[in-house]
Amino acid sequence: MANTHRQIWSARVDQITQLLAIGAGICLIALVVVVSLGVILRYVFNAPLLGVNEIVQMVAVALVMLALPYCTSSGAHVRVDLFDPVLGRWGRFMGDILSRVLSIIALSYLCKQGWKKAAEALEFGDVTNMIEIPLAPIFGAICAGMALCAFVFAVQILALFLGWEGSND
Repeated sequence: MANTHRQIWSARVDQITQLLAIGAGICLIALVVVVSLGVILRYVFNAPLLGVNEIVQMVAVALVMLALPYCTSSGAHVRVDLFDPVLGRWGRFMGDILSRVLSIIALSYLCKQGWKKAAEALEFGDVTNMIEIPLAPIFGAICAGMALCAFVFAVQILALFLGWEGSND
């Protein structure tokens, strides 16, 4: 029964984060295309593409925020296991729980601040300087990425307490 719950949770979280990772991949391809186009237009045709830097910055934000939950879910963050042999099984367990709880707290705070910035940007109609890309959706993407990452950490904490194998990798 527990294995069935693990498979359902794991499958759902994996599906969501994989879809987001695909979106991040699309953003990466878009970055390559925009930068390549900007370079070709500038140096071959002497006709620079207006706002390339703003486009790259905004798409890079989307890329990172879409990739963050997948990176968390797949355990691709940098981990230092220098003290693992000294801490033992329970020390590692408590360290895994503590690191995830602290991450959720930090991400929640950042998400709250991002939400405030999104509301302000929406209220005042904030846009980028050159090509006037609205900033509210960018702050919204930041909030969504951090909230989903915090959710993945919460699922991992639940998995650790329920003893699901492979849940903390």
